[in-house]
Amino acid sequence: MQDWIVRYERSLAGLVTCIGASVWFSSAAHAFDLARSYTLTIWELIAAAGILAAFFVSVLIWIYSAHRRLKLRQRRRAKFASSALNNMPHGIVMVDARRRMVFCNDRYLEIYRLSRSELRNRMPFSEVLALRKARGTFDGDPYVEARPGEAPDNYIRDIDDGRAIKVSRRWLPGGGFITVHEDFSEQRTLSRQLATTKSFLESVIDNIPVCVAVKNIDDGRYVLANRAFEQFSRFARRKIVGHRAEEIFTPQSAKAVVQADEEAIASPSGDLSMEVVVERGSQRRVLGARRVVARDETGDPKFLITLFEDVTEQRGLSKEVEETKKFLELVLDHIPTSVAVKRVDDRKYVLVNRHAEKFMGRSRQQMIGQRIENFDSKDRATFINHRDSTAIRMKGEVISEEYPVPSEAGLRLYMSRRVAILDDKGEPQYLIQTNEDVTDRRQTESRMAHMAYHDGLTDLPNRVAFVQALSQMIDACAGSDEFAVLSIDLDRFKEVNDVFGHEVGDKLLVEVSRRIQLAAQGAVVARLGGDEFGLIIDGVQPAAGKALAERLIETMQTEFVIDQKIIHIGVTAGVALFPHNGSVPAALLANADVALFRAKAQARGSVCVFEAEMDQQIRDRRAMHHELSQAIKNGELTLNYQPLAKIGKDVVGFEALVRWNHPTRGMVSPGVFIPLAEESGLIVEMGQWILQAACREAASWPRPLQIAVNLSPVQFLHGDLVSLVHSILLETGLSPGRLELEITEGVLIGDFDRSLALLRRLKALGVRIAMDDFGSGYSSLSYLQSFPFDKIKIDREFVMNLGRNAQSAAIIRAVIGLGHGLDVPIVAEGVETQEQLAFLASESCDQVQGYFIGKPAPIQQYAELVGHSRGTGGIRRIS
Repeated sequence: MQDWIVRYERSLAGLVTCIGASVWFSSAAHAFDLARSYTLTIWELIAAAGILAAFFVSVLIWIYSAHRRLKLRQRRRAKFASSALNNMPHGIVMVDARRRMVFCNDRYLEIYRLSRSELRNRMPFSEVLALRKARGTFDGDPYVEARPGEAPDNYIRDIDDGRAIKVSRRWLPGGGFITVHEDFSEQRTLSRQLATTKSFLESVIDNIPVCVAVKNIDDGRYVLANRAFEQFSRFARRKIVGHRAEEIFTPQSAKAVVQADEEAIASPSGDLSMEVVVERGSQRRVLGARRVVARDETGDPKFLITLFEDVTEQRGLSKEVEETKKFLELVLDHIPTSVAVKRVDDRKYVLVNRHAEKFMGRSRQQMIGQRIENFDSKDRATFINHRDSTAIRMKGEVISEEYPVPSEAGLRLYMSRRVAILDDKGEPQYLIQTNEDVTDRRQTESRMAHMAYHDGLTDLPNRVAFVQALSQMIDACAGSDEFAVLSIDLDRFKEVNDVFGHEVGDKLLVEVSRRIQLAAQGAVVARLGGDEFGLIIDGVQPAAGKALAERLIETMQTEFVIDQKIIHIGVTAGVALFPHNGSVPAALLANADVALFRAKAQARGSVCVFEAEMDQQIRDRRAMHHELSQAIKNGELTLNYQPLAKIGKDVVGFEALVRWNHPTRGMVSPGVFIPLAEESGLIVEMGQWILQAACREAASWPRPLQIAVNLSPVQFLHGDLVSLVHSILLETGLSPGRLELEITEGVLIGDFDRSLALLRRLKALGVRIAMDDFGSGYSSLSYLQSFPFDKIKIDREFVMNLGRNAQSAAIIRAVIGLGHGLDVPIVAEGVETQEQLAFLASESCDQVQGYFIGKPAPIQQYAELVGHSRGTGGIRRIS
């Protein structure tokens, strides 16, 4: 800029000089002409020269003034530009073509901790970078940085104090450049925080247990899908994001989804909850969904957020709950006890059953919605309200009282019970009152008072009386005589109860008691509880005790006929001798029980006399229990896998079977340690490990084969089994549909309702439930009616007996027909020969399992079958 101004001034001065010279020469020439023409005097010439001189001086003065004004304007403009650049938020540096710094603003000095006093006019830019390097704000080569092409034009430089500086360079046409320096530290921190927040939110959305999907309203393509959506749709996320519903669902399902989306977008609130039916494979699933419209800053719909979950099973359960409610109301109406319920706040009746109508002498229409004062006498209402108030004050405690009530048959004794039902805050909300006729019960109790030492069913002495008799026998025989204590147990009695009911079981116990008394021939006989009896017999021991036990076994071999039903049971006996095996009742009974336990282990229907080494066996059993608990922690348990195949096709899955490789005992049979684990409760911890290991292994298979895991009845009684299965599926990533849980009818024996509820919750997770060892019990058919099993496995005993007796073939044929009628696949276990397989194939059995197909082995042996590249075979193709 300054060079241009100087050149302009010089040009202007030259132009003025030329003009002045031209005037002077013109004037001079004219003067000489006049001198010649008119013979001017010298004074006239001097006057003309003075005029010319004055003119030149005036021109010079004008040029000087103009130059001065121009320089003043230049300084003002430079000062304004410098002030503007120095107040910019970014550092600015200008470098000329010779790599000299011609300008830098104050922000540049502030960013790199420099001062004006350290800089010179037109200082080489490499020296400026060297100063920055000394301050720790530049870590490169100053000479390389200043050369064109050696450093990038846009980059972010981290300096020692933790700041990040963004540098942008622009090259000028003349060869110089301008660089802009911006403190990027805060932006980088915000960017990193934004990235962390984005990752966190994505992780949260991905772990929400319901399906989450977001689609762009403009083009209908999904822009987000979480893991639950992947699992439900059975599509990888890359096949969902960027695609429309028509590309994911079937045409009919896609139409339903799009229609629901349009209704949500059109709704005034932009928030719509509804259910949609979609098809997934061959299944129709009901989705409970909520759709929310996300709008941009102008209020226009931008995205549609959908949260949904599969509620197919829940809808089925809702229907079942409604049916259960009706059923409970029906049951309540038929309870042979008066039941009435009031609201605490207004004391009005809200529920009255049929017996309450009879007890109160009024219909439920007359009582529901009314207070007691509205339909009963004042005295009676006052009494009832007083008793109600007492029960309400007790907040949940049962208030019981008995009082006589006149009736056509005379006075009847009634038991009245009141209890307040509390709300969530612990305050009384409802009051339940029952009135039960206990006249007959009290009479019975009076008659039974004398039966404290006798069994009410068999009229035999009970345990208390037996212990007293045993104590008296010990006192009578001390120091001289000996006697034997027998502990006997009925074989197969539990099955009788399960098949024919407890009424038949009770009648059987009465008949058994009669036979025992006949065989005892005067010995002390007692019913100790359930199907356990105790006997005391004197004489030469152990001969007398063993002879009595043999007589008992023999007398039970004759069949029983109860209510026209033929029943076969047996007896197993344990014998303890006085004084050799104990000198107090507790020791003798305990040792007789130990001998009974040994007899059961050896063979049903046998007799065992207590021996001292049995104590050692009990200790060994306890030691094995301890070692088993350590085996779970020490990793001594492993899993073998036995293939399961369709007839005429390849393997469709594997069953996981646990094995124990003891460090000193070697391989321990599952028939030994699994019953021990179930008795001790270790099966719960072991079962969790088996389930985790099997699911983790199956999830690693390239082929989506089924994995079957056995569940023990004990696992249904301890802990939250459903939550455990759900958490393992989430942890391992195994699809619920690939997991098959095998149970025996032992799971449903006992607390049937609770076990059935657990099975339904497990099935709601999407896992498959199989009935194992079908036909080995007595209640399997009733269980098939109560729960929709996904598979039935015929007990191996029937398969192994094929060819030996016709009954097994008939049973198998019937079970297969039953399964096909219920549309439930049938699996035959224990297939070991070609003949067995051929029979099953001819009867259209669905699947088979056994040594003939493949033995249980580590999964490496079946690597090729699960989709891995290596394997040793070990399986026979089914044809």
